[in-house]
Amino acid sequence: MEKCLLLGNGGREAVLAEQIAKGFELYAILPYANPSIVNQVEKSKGKYIIGNAFDKELVKKFVREEDIKACVVSQDNLLQEGLIDLARELGLKTFGPTSQGAKVEWSKTYALNIVKKLAPEMIIRNESITNLEQLEEVMKNYEDDSFVVKPEGLTGGKGVKVGGIHFKGKQEGFAYAKGCLEADGQVIIQDKVEGREFTVMALTDGKNIVVTPTTFDYPYRFDKDKGPGTGGMGCLSFANGLLPFLEQKDVDVCSKLIQDTIQYVNKDSLEFTGVIYGGFFKCKNGIKFIEFNARFGDPEAINVLNSLETPFAEVMKNIWNQELSTENCKFKNNYTFTVYVVSPDYAIRKSEPCEFTLNIEKIIEKDSKIYFASTKPVEGNCYMSVGTSRLFAIHTSGNTLEEAKRKAYAAMENNIDSKLDYRKDIGEIYEH
Repeated sequence: MEKCLLLGNGGREAVLAEQIAKGFELYAILPYANPSIVNQVEKSKGKYIIGNAFDKELVKKFVREEDIKACVVSQDNLLQEGLIDLARELGLKTFGPTSQGAKVEWSKTYALNIVKKLAPEMIIRNESITNLEQLEEVMKNYEDDSFVVKPEGLTGGKGVKVGGIHFKGKQEGFAYAKGCLEADGQVIIQDKVEGREFTVMALTDGKNIVVTPTTFDYPYRFDKDKGPGTGGMGCLSFANGLLPFLEQKDVDVCSKLIQDTIQYVNKDSLEFTGVIYGGFFKCKNGIKFIEFNARFGDPEAINVLNSLETPFAEVMKNIWNQELSTENCKFKNNYTFTVYVVSPDYAIRKSEPCEFTLNIEKIIEKDSKIYFASTKPVEGNCYMSVGTSRLFAIHTSGNTLEEAKRKAYAAMENNIDSKLDYRKDIGEIYEH
């Protein structure tokens, strides 16, 4: 069986590990022993080492010593740092864009400039600012906090702040924008618009795209979409691949932009394969573009990969052969449902490492899956948080949304440590 290296260590990589291990010997370089990834490595008879995936010399050594033939990267900062470029230099087959291809995510200005050329009607009025005088001038366009502040670079889904939600009043928004400008040398100010937010994700071989079921994410920390933005507290998808407020023509508009963007990015050389997804608003005056990501979302990856009918290993091979199509990349007609479990301090204040207990056997008995993220094992059913991010995700699927939702929350009841926290309202479709 061919050997495949997975770089990254979140819940997204946990579900990728599960999928890759079905068709490859799985190899990984992990900063800590993520239980989900370690389990899949061992199940596939592969190997993992504890180390820094940003250390290119370590990656080279591991690839050569283990005779690895393929590499998957779906973590934003690893893509920006050129780990796919390195894998290509080593002669590996790759899933994921080069650093240049991933620029559609790590430079918001670059992405906006592409969309301005390809679909100007989808652009929300914005200004890319590089000095304080510009910022002060742009602020004169707003009487109140009806604007959005976007850092230029990567922020793990937590840097974009919306007026009236993440900051109150024009001055508070100005202060945050000024901080971003001082940190990065650039910041984007965008009009705040009314609409329904959604994402459209597509797999691509660099030429063809296959759109996945559309997902609905829960980015805010608390029930009823209150509190600070997070990496995502939950996610769901519907059996028809759409959302209640979307029509197929809405997704088609987004798909065309994604297809045209891939063609634009790859016009000189094949910089982009793997996954691209776009964030969009459905507004009264049409679909508006928010941003691109150059990899699977998290938790969206958990939903999408669990709804994949074609084995992921086959999809990867079709991408390598530039033969990807809707005929060889099919999805099930089911509802998917994911809830992230976090420490009580997550996204609110700096937290100390916390130990917690889980009854994994009981969770699995309830027809649910668990995907670990920022967690390492201690002993038995005891685990410890690593860093300040989300701990683990509970995933279910069903013939109805209610069935999937019921299974997920039933699986958590009495089976996860009472000190942990999660949103109780995943499944409600809120308007923004």
